[in-house]
Amino acid sequence: MRKFNIRKVLDGLTAGSSSASQQQQQQQHPPGNREPEIQETLQSEHFQLCKTVRHGFPYQPSALAFDPVQKILAVGTQTGALRLFGRPGVECYCQHDSGAAVIQLQFLINEGALVSALADDTLHLWNLRQKRPAVLHSLKFCRERVTFCHLPFQSKWLYVGTERGNIHIVNVESFTLSGYVIMWNKAIELSSKSHPGPVVHISDNPMDEGKLLIGFESGTVVLWDLKSKKADYRYTYDEAIHSVAWHHEGKQFICSHSDGTLTIWNVRSPTKPVQTITPHGKQLKDGKKPEPCKPILKVEFKTTRSGEPFIILSGGLSYDTVGRRPCLTVMHGKSTAVLEMDYSIVDFLTLCETPYPNDFQEPYAVVVLLEKDLVLIDLAQNGYPIFENPYPLSIHESPVTCCEYFADCPVDLIPALYSVGARQKRQGYSKKEWPINGGNWGLGAQSYPEIIITGHADGSIKFWDASAITLQVLYKLKTSKVFEKSRNKDDRQNTDIVDEDPYAIQIISWCPESRMLCIAGVSAHVIIYRFSKQEVVTEVIPMLEVRLLYEINDVETPEGEQPPPLSTPVGSSNSQPIPPQSHPSTSSSSSDGLRDNVPCLKVKNSPLKQSPGYQTELVIQLVWVAGEPPQQITSLALNSSYGLVVFGNSNGIAMVDYLQKAVLLNLSTIELYGSNDPYRREPRSPRKSRQPSGAGLCDITEGTVVPEDRCKSPTSDVKDNSFSRSRSSSVTSIDKESREAISALHFCETFTRKADSSPSPCLWVGTTVGTAFVITLNLPLGPEQRLLQPVIVSPSGTILRLKGAILRMAFLDATGCLMPPAYEPWKEHNVPEEKDEKEKLKKRRPVSVSPSSSQEISENQYAVICSEKQAKVISLPTQNCAYKQNITETSFVLRGDIVALSNSVCLACFCANGHIMTFSLPSLRPLLDVYYLPLTNMRIARTFCFANSGQALYLVSPTEIQRLTYSQETCENLQEMLGELFTPVETPEAPNRGFFKGLFGGGAQSLDREELFGESSSGKASRSLAQHIPGPGGIEGVKGAASGVVGELARARLALDERGQKLSDLEERTAAMMSSADSFSKHAHEVCLPHGHPKS
Repeated sequence: MRKFNIRKVLDGLTAGSSSASQQQQQQQHPPGNREPEIQETLQSEHFQLCKTVRHGFPYQPSALAFDPVQKILAVGTQTGALRLFGRPGVECYCQHDSGAAVIQLQFLINEGALVSALADDTLHLWNLRQKRPAVLHSLKFCRERVTFCHLPFQSKWLYVGTERGNIHIVNVESFTLSGYVIMWNKAIELSSKSHPGPVVHISDNPMDEGKLLIGFESGTVVLWDLKSKKADYRYTYDEAIHSVAWHHEGKQFICSHSDGTLTIWNVRSPTKPVQTITPHGKQLKDGKKPEPCKPILKVEFKTTRSGEPFIILSGGLSYDTVGRRPCLTVMHGKSTAVLEMDYSIVDFLTLCETPYPNDFQEPYAVVVLLEKDLVLIDLAQNGYPIFENPYPLSIHESPVTCCEYFADCPVDLIPALYSVGARQKRQGYSKKEWPINGGNWGLGAQSYPEIIITGHADGSIKFWDASAITLQVLYKLKTSKVFEKSRNKDDRQNTDIVDEDPYAIQIISWCPESRMLCIAGVSAHVIIYRFSKQEVVTEVIPMLEVRLLYEINDVETPEGEQPPPLSTPVGSSNSQPIPPQSHPSTSSSSSDGLRDNVPCLKVKNSPLKQSPGYQTELVIQLVWVAGEPPQQITSLALNSSYGLVVFGNSNGIAMVDYLQKAVLLNLSTIELYGSNDPYRREPRSPRKSRQPSGAGLCDITEGTVVPEDRCKSPTSDVKDNSFSRSRSSSVTSIDKESREAISALHFCETFTRKADSSPSPCLWVGTTVGTAFVITLNLPLGPEQRLLQPVIVSPSGTILRLKGAILRMAFLDATGCLMPPAYEPWKEHNVPEEKDEKEKLKKRRPVSVSPSSSQEISENQYAVICSEKQAKVISLPTQNCAYKQNITETSFVLRGDIVALSNSVCLACFCANGHIMTFSLPSLRPLLDVYYLPLTNMRIARTFCFANSGQALYLVSPTEIQRLTYSQETCENLQEMLGELFTPVETPEAPNRGFFKGLFGGGAQSLDREELFGESSSGKASRSLAQHIPGPGGIEGVKGAASGVVGELARARLALDERGQKLSDLEERTAAMMSSADSFSKHAHEVCLPHGHPKS
């Protein structure tokens, strides 16, 4: 078996695709074979490529923000991505062009805008009032590194702290710097002899906007008076600061430190903290200081009217808690709750009832952003239960190893899967509604059901409802349940062929109409499942073991070798089924001591309780042969009408009758050729080394180079051959390291030989060297006979050849319509036993065959075969090549699918050089050729797939699915389908100051920041300090925001703002678009200018 060669993969990436004109020339009509013209309706204008939505957990998250009025959550990542979440079904993905990590996010609360700070020292203002958010302005700091930002509620002045310890002020309307600067040396003056370190915190006093609290990393905190431009107080502590938080009354603040302590300070007592707490420290006797703990990375201080304040913190565990999971600590009065998390905590935010910092906060939930999950904790319920997360963030619960996409499924499928999946729901969640509920749903134009199936490294399979650009998990199946689990490595039989993840899913074959499911796993195992709504107990799990052996004893006459055990004499009329094995084979070694006849996994021999949903029908395992492990399965197909499953690998092909539990066919690839083998084959070595790990690809992380032998993956055998650059059919020798593997399988009802006058059931087999074989199937007539008589399987002698490994096959009728394989409609298999047996049998097989069986004998068909280099349309039964298209000369096709679109059919291909192409059928005219995404890792190759109706998807990161469309109609309707992030919501009223506070003072002090920071008083900032960059999403983007009521309201607001009109309090409330009257009159210009209005 050939090892994966990363260099050869990369060769295929940079090579360009053939141009359309070259392809036109290569499209051939062989002379003398004029085919009847079929009217093709698809034209180039029907195709357009665009991304639709991205689902899943944001990969490598780094920042978190929440708009408490709009109820929108934002997550930034280390790759510069921005994910916005509203109510379930409303989410959005944006990307910073630079790809730099997002270090902080700040909402302009209830303004439909967001500021992002990046690791490359740029600030960006995002307009969220359009369905696809865009950057309005950017500001690049040239001489200082940005470390912290703070935007006070209802302010247009953003404070920006830097690594040098200085604070700059940015006007978020114009995105320009103010001349007002707080220099670090002025802030600390003589309180410290050394530099205080970077700014790690900035916030204004909740009761006095003129006082700014600045935290420096070294442990110094300064309360700065903005008007007098000097420090009021300086607070010093000998441990580094990680975060700071105010009490809402503005008289106290709390700091978290690197030694696991919290210090609470009175504003007017800078000499020492009023209280020092070590939440997780062991209290020592004699009044000694507790032992130091790990740093407390963040603390929040939230007050309630009716009880004690909440102090919430992450980190701070003692150093002796080795192996303990990351924790969030909630301190409330005298109680301390330590909530363990599954992954490291990136950030957390407390969700509060009010956006005003000078009011009782009334916290109700904590949103915790973990490395690989998003958790929401209910603070109002005893025990702090978590909310059930409605977003599809569990795609990566176990690494995805393969996926399939089915558009336009039967309408009853999603309800059926949902009903069995609903029983799998966990209990113990908070009883409250999910509190992140901003935005509005789009108008779903697509009405057809879509299902995505993901296979995972732990052997689980998830079914997802993907209709109308949403995603929701329907049902989860654990395929590992049928196997005995080894308690530890010592107990394990030494028969496994992978180092880890022995149950990882490689290939999924699913028939939506019959609901039959078949999977191939990394340990050379195949499991067939039947869907049932009834619970059953299976006393003995049906099992078959298959010896699939590649062997050449004589180079000259390879067909003369003895067929391996379990092989049926092919072509003989008296072929007998092999009796099923109900227990694992006891023979574990051959006469010379080599491991022999043992499978890689052990099937359970105890009764298996199977819940409603997918239930095991049959387990098939390939076994070790004379010390050689079974090769991983490279191709798989199931047909519910015929009751057959077929699979192949680099050794050969096996077909199983799953109704009779019998092996029908077991041939090495060479035996398929018979006497027509064009290749010189070297005798294989008697001993084969242990196969490298099969699930290694789920371990590939971004940007890492993986050792070659760890790159065996689901689909690795086929892909190894294809990825190491395709061999053409003129290859003259196949060595033992690059065996010819089975790469494509397709059941159909068509003409098997040139002389056939009518179509019949058959199997088409494609290999990695571009050969297609046809195997005929002789099925017993009638449901009773089908269960009693054997299926006769024999090669037809038909052999066709293409250049490159064959990837996909399909069949068209004489009018050019796609002929789906025959299927048996689904029915409940576990019917009550008291029913009449004959009635059962009558219902057993209402066989629905493909349209070909009812065709007139004179009507021809077309076979469409796509390889990694070219596509051919073969006329049947004549077997003439009607059309040919060389797809690529310098690269290779990774995925090819024959798909339905706009009441027609086309071939869609994704190449390793990044091109997505479509071709008409049957004439193979190029319709679309767009450079989209070069193959940068095996994950994309393993998961990219096309579906009907112009849909496609791939795993864009280990945790996220990217969906795209190649349909022009879907691209046009996409704007309507996307949800609205921004909705007009009235800002809550500011807290009442009360009669006495108003009379004697003591309430919140406001500040005219315009007077302080404006150009007239503070002058202009140095031009070399930062560079302003206008964004692409200017005022036109805002004006072209969402259609419908929201868009009209937004446009009305913009028109009013542009005329400079101030609305009265009553008008504001009626329009439901403004802030409170006070804040609006105070910031009249502020409302419109963040959205890019040119200055007059």
